[in-house]
Amino acid sequence: MKKIISILVLGVAIFSFAFTSPALAEGNSAAGAPIFAANCAACHAGGRNLVNPAKTLSKTDLTKYHKDSPEEIVKQMTNGAGAMPAFRGRLKPDQMENIAAYVLEQAEKGW
Repeated sequence: MKKIISILVLGVAIFSFAFTSPALAEGNSAAGAPIFAANCAACHAGGRNLVNPAKTLSKTDLTKYHKDSPEEIVKQMTNGAGAMPAFRGRLKPDQMENIAAYVLEQAEKGW
């Protein structure tokens, strides 16, 4: 009987891990708004891009440049690219997750 219960518990645990959302999907867009305003809006106000106008934070551009997931946005913020500085060490991972949630929510709304 113990063996059957152990197998059931293990099965439930494996199922739970296999079908849960990744941690990055848990960002809080409301918490990300003021962090975005303080760290990102200088170049990305209203979803624009003052440095490279072709690469905005619009839903279309995020998709076009494969930055349309929380993971990719956090990766971009962490490592930087081109003229964008890296925010590793300046922002905590949960702050970047919250910014990613905010950016994706605003992109859906059309900024």
